[in-house]
Amino acid sequence: MPDDLLPEYDFDYSQAQPNRFAGRAAATVTLRPDVLTYLEARATAKGLSLGEMVNDMLEKDIELIEAVK
Repeated sequence: MPDDLLPEYDFDYSQAQPNRFAGRAAATVTLRPDVLTYLEARATAKGLSLGEMVNDMLEKDIELIEAVK
């Protein structure tokens, strides 16, 4: 097997940049339909994205948990 790459795999990496997503913490969460509907409605009413709304709620929960430790 030759060590040479096929032409279609010979990339020019001179303009390559670091992965901007590397190191980010991410989680996929599956919500029940009723919970999703509620959160989407609340987020829309507040002018927030669903992600912002969920993060805000979780931050408040963390603050409450830490307060009673």
